[in-house]
Amino acid sequence: MSFTTPPRPFNIAALFPQLAPLARTATRLHPRPGSPTVHDSSVGGPLLWPADEPWPHCSEAHNRHASPVVHSPDDIRLLRRDLAAATERLRLDPEAPESTPEERENWERLKAGRPWFDGPIPLLPVAQLYARDILFPCPTDADLLQILWCPFDHEETAHPKTALFWRSSASVASVLDAPPEPPVVQLGYYLPEPCLFSPEQVTEYPNPRELSEELRGQLEDMSRWDSIDPARYKSYAYDPSDLYQSSLCHAPGWKTGGWTIWDRMDPIPRPCPECGTEQVPLLTIASWEWDGDGGTWIAKEQAPNPAPPPLGAQNGNFTLIDILGGYNLQLHACPKSPDHPHIELAQ
Repeated sequence: MSFTTPPRPFNIAALFPQLAPLARTATRLHPRPGSPTVHDSSVGGPLLWPADEPWPHCSEAHNRHASPVVHSPDDIRLLRRDLAAATERLRLDPEAPESTPEERENWERLKAGRPWFDGPIPLLPVAQLYARDILFPCPTDADLLQILWCPFDHEETAHPKTALFWRSSASVASVLDAPPEPPVVQLGYYLPEPCLFSPEQVTEYPNPRELSEELRGQLEDMSRWDSIDPARYKSYAYDPSDLYQSSLCHAPGWKTGGWTIWDRMDPIPRPCPECGTEQVPLLTIASWEWDGDGGTWIAKEQAPNPAPPPLGAQNGNFTLIDILGGYNLQLHACPKSPDHPHIELAQ
């Protein structure tokens, strides 16, 4: 199914012409639960990984204090199935039991977790992007980007560390059919739920904190908005400045390209570690597909009440990934060469 973003309340670049040259194209990915194959662009699906290429592992120290209780991927999948079954049972019959004896037995067993693991951790597949499906910068000899991460917090970060792999899909003659899985993961929301993408291109503008002082002042000047009927934006935001931030600036959710999201911190330089060129957004790994701005970014095709089994409801968290309690992990790449080391920003 294709998903499309509702039109913005009005053309902000027509009202503020200085914004026009700052427009960038972002591709909203609209992940939804599915059964991807190695030939699909996906979240949490199998990768087109060469059978003769070693699977990457993380050998760095992990932050045991972030969450001392760990679970196996299969434990987490079992818990998700039980929660989905319980939610669906209560949806069909509000008088049904909240849990079955088998579900309660599973939950009690899972409370204790698994033994901590100190050895090298196989990385988990996070996303796979084919250039034929999605707009993003590729090296000249590649058409496929694969993102994996270590499902543990590290001493210097409070989120998983990512690894990027570029390859030519045509060069993969034999596919690894049983990649290793981590024996345990630190947090259940570091295990992505398999999803397929429905790419859609949208236009984005910089966060207000990246605009010039003059343009920022214009956006905050109520008299500049006199030509816009307040009824056209009052349902989107409290005032025009808030409207720009929440509904006109940049799209929430999984996406490629666009502008950097600044939420937890003020804008900082993002020089490429190899050549010093300012890096640009490559992929946003999001905790939610829309926010509390009145639903302006919810796809027109999205049902008003998403199916409750745990994929999705309330905040549109279909991948079941959660970064720092609702933030994004935005990967930045060097515009001179995507092969250069990337930068992670948790915002």
